[in-house]
Amino acid sequence: MVGVLPIFAAVQLDAALWERLPMFRKRARWYIDNKPGLAEFLHWPSTADRPRLISLVGKSRMKTLLACMLDESEFLSSYGLRSLSRYHREHLLIVNMDGHVARLDYEPGESRTRLFGGNSNWRGPIWFPLNFLAVESLQHLHTNLGEEFTVELPTGSGRQASLEQVAEELERRLLRLFLRDSNGRRPALGSDSRFQRDGAWRDFLLFYEYFHGDTGEGLGASHQTGWTALAGALVANRRFRSGQK
Repeated sequence: MVGVLPIFAAVQLDAALWERLPMFRKRARWYIDNKPGLAEFLHWPSTADRPRLISLVGKSRMKTLLACMLDESEFLSSYGLRSLSRYHREHLLIVNMDGHVARLDYEPGESRTRLFGGNSNWRGPIWFPLNFLAVESLQHLHTNLGEEFTVELPTGSGRQASLEQVAEELERRLLRLFLRDSNGRRPALGSDSRFQRDGAWRDFLLFYEYFHGDTGEGLGASHQTGWTALAGALVANRRFRSGQK
C-alpha cells in the first residue's frame, strides 16, 4: 500500500484556512511563479484567489495509481482495500541481499511466520484507518477535479466512475463487513456459528483490529475502537449525504 499512499495526501484548502496562513500563502505563490512544474499539485485555477486542493499526485499519475488500487486482483477486495496486492499470492517477491534471502508474499490474514507474532502487520489484511483516509481523500479530490475526472471501477470492468462514486463504493464495501449477506452472515464474525447465529452474539458487533483480505473475517484484537470505530463515521457521513440529496 505504500505505493498508493501518495493519493491519500489530498487536502482541501478552504478560504478561512488560507487566510490564517500568511507564510504559506507567500511560499505557495513563490512556487507557482518559480516552479511551474509543481503547479498541478497545488490545483490553483487561474481564475481563483487561492489553491483549492493540495495533493502529491498529478492527474496522469493518479489514473495509473487508481487503476492498480481499484483492481480486484490487486488491492480492491469485496470488503475494502487490502494492504498488500493480491498479485503476490501467485507472484512472490524474492530478494537476495548479501546472502540473506527476503521474500514477500500475500498473507490475507494472520501471519504465517513468527516475525509478526501472529499479527500480519500490513501484509495483506484490510485495515480501517487507511481505508478511511482513502475515502476522505477521494472525496476531496472529487470536489476539485469534478465529474469529468473518471476511472474504471473496478479496473477492467469498462464502467467509468467519478472519484465520489469510487469513495462511495469503497464505503459500501467496508460497511459490508458488518452487514448480513444473502445468507444472513456477517463477514466480520467469521466462521464461528456462535457469533453468526447465537442471539447473545449475532447482533453485537465487535471492532476487530483488522480483517481478512479475502473473506472479511475479523482478526487481531476485537475491541479496537481506536480505529475500527471509524465505521460509525462512515455510517454518519452516508446518512448526512443522503439527507442533503
